[in-house]
Amino acid sequence: MKKLLAIALITSIWACKEEKKEPSVADTMKTYSISQMMDNESIAGGSFSPDKSKLLVSSNRSGIYNMYTIPTSGGEMMPVTQSDSSSVFAISYFPNDERMLFRMDNNGDEIYHIFVRDTDGNHKDLTPEEGARSLFYQWSEDKSAFFYGSNERDSRFMDLYKMDLETMDPEMVYQNDDGYDVGVVSPDEKYVALSKSINTNDSDLFLYNLESDELMKINKSQSGNSPQDFAPDGSALYYTTDDGSEFSYLMKYTIADESYEKSLVRDWDISGSYFTQNGTYQVTYINEDAKNTIEVMEVATGENIDLPTVENMDITSVSFSDDETMMRFYAGGSQTPSNLYVYDLETKEQKKLTDVLNPEIQGQDLVKAEVIRYKSFDGLEIPAIYYKPHQATEENPAPALVWVHGGPGGQSRQNFSSFIQYLVNHGYAVLAVNNRGSSGYGKTFYQMDDLNHGDKDLKDCVEGKNWLAQQPEIDGEKIGIIGGSYGGYMTMAALTYTPEEFDVGVNLFGVTNWIRTLKSIPPWWESFKDALYKELGDPYSADSVRLKQISPLFHTDKVTKPLIVLQGSQDPRVLQAESDEIVAGVRKNGVPVEYVLFEDEGHGFVKKENQITAYSKILEFLDEYLKEEKSTPIKEDSK
Repeated sequence: MKKLLAIALITSIWACKEEKKEPSVADTMKTYSISQMMDNESIAGGSFSPDKSKLLVSSNRSGIYNMYTIPTSGGEMMPVTQSDSSSVFAISYFPNDERMLFRMDNNGDEIYHIFVRDTDGNHKDLTPEEGARSLFYQWSEDKSAFFYGSNERDSRFMDLYKMDLETMDPEMVYQNDDGYDVGVVSPDEKYVALSKSINTNDSDLFLYNLESDELMKINKSQSGNSPQDFAPDGSALYYTTDDGSEFSYLMKYTIADESYEKSLVRDWDISGSYFTQNGTYQVTYINEDAKNTIEVMEVATGENIDLPTVENMDITSVSFSDDETMMRFYAGGSQTPSNLYVYDLETKEQKKLTDVLNPEIQGQDLVKAEVIRYKSFDGLEIPAIYYKPHQATEENPAPALVWVHGGPGGQSRQNFSSFIQYLVNHGYAVLAVNNRGSSGYGKTFYQMDDLNHGDKDLKDCVEGKNWLAQQPEIDGEKIGIIGGSYGGYMTMAALTYTPEEFDVGVNLFGVTNWIRTLKSIPPWWESFKDALYKELGDPYSADSVRLKQISPLFHTDKVTKPLIVLQGSQDPRVLQAESDEIVAGVRKNGVPVEYVLFEDEGHGFVKKENQITAYSKILEFLDEYLKEEKSTPIKEDSK
């Protein structure tokens, strides 16, 4: 009897504990609309005004990117431009006055022009040649001019120009007749670093003497080389190289004696390095397992300075004022968009300038990504970034998506994505795979998909699906595939060549006909064209047979699963015809196909209104064909 009473008492106590159990995030989380999620503001850049009182940034708070200023002491952002069509991206304040440089194209056609905004509010196109593309490179050392590239003379090649700030008259300083990629100009303007692609990983590095017209090759063996910056006194060139290594490290080449010295080596790729204006600091970016690690070295001591900290966030980029007393930085993570801060290097005080998370969204409802690794079909380890919905449990398994990045040599990174968070918030797990051929994991891994696209890289994605299916919180019978650009190609390859593996496909402006795409690449890709052909195949050679075999457009009869396709009509890389034709081909099978076309977008959707339309259409499609698995009639186009 006593034993029964004891058991009853224990049961009663346990029941009370159960009643008082703290609710989980899944119990209290809210589900957000796409409009709410896209109201997370995106801010980029941060050029200090000459007096350091303001920063010049780009923001999409108006629904499209425009320029704004924000006080470094804190306060409201003030609009500088009010474009309602083409996006405006800030470049920089002028060094000695509050004129501003910015760039703009025509609704995503990637034909950028450089503009100046005068202090009276008027603006002028500094590179008005119709059809010519211009890119800002750097300010001159004395701040009297800036260097930029333009293909005005020859649409295939970017020549180097110098624009005087007083007259605004450009002067060509290097005519690029041989298809080099123009890098950095030395402080004394005697040298310009040039590179020439060999393949999509390797490139030769050169110093061109602008006074004597001499060209000096820097690298001694075939490797991946990229110019970064000259030493502040112009005596040496710093560049990244993977010569003799899987990962890129920083090399110093001293011009006078032609000597080499390893400057910085890490366990991951060093992706960039530069000196601040007066040479006090050297800033280096490391691509550490798909996120930025930043080191700021004090040149005089060779020691890294302590960077400010922000709880539960990583610093993703930094930039300094010209007098090197202030630093602006962004801090964020996969679970939160990046905010802009300023940091006083003398007082060590930091100030948060923005709060870009929509106040209607609770931070705890968003999901922090987890880096995982899984074995592919041949035992190769594949890195991936996993977003697990709060509401996904063994009792309530979630549908899932394999997310494939662009490229082909891109990388899914641990950055914030409103779109991914929207999908996860609505109960979809996302596994962003970095299949073989992705950058960031060594050059051997990077080159593993050369002339093998749609085969082993696709099998890596299939194994990502199999990894998902093994997770207890995932419904293994409801897994789709999604991707943009090259990821869109992988989506169509999956539905075409492995038609029973994935339950739905989401193709954002994906390549479907490699022969046409490789023949119609923009003219300004000329310097990279041969390298691209070496990786993917030459459409003008016998490679065309294989390119046709791996092009989903010619095999649409194999597609059996529902598909949604999204495309921008101004896209210069993946032409609208790619999407038009794949939609028509798959519809012949009687397969549900939805098509969303934007007349005012290019390669990727940057306008909030279009993003809201695109992502809501995708969720509606997934809810209908993946989550619920209903059999419904084909819908009309959304245009």
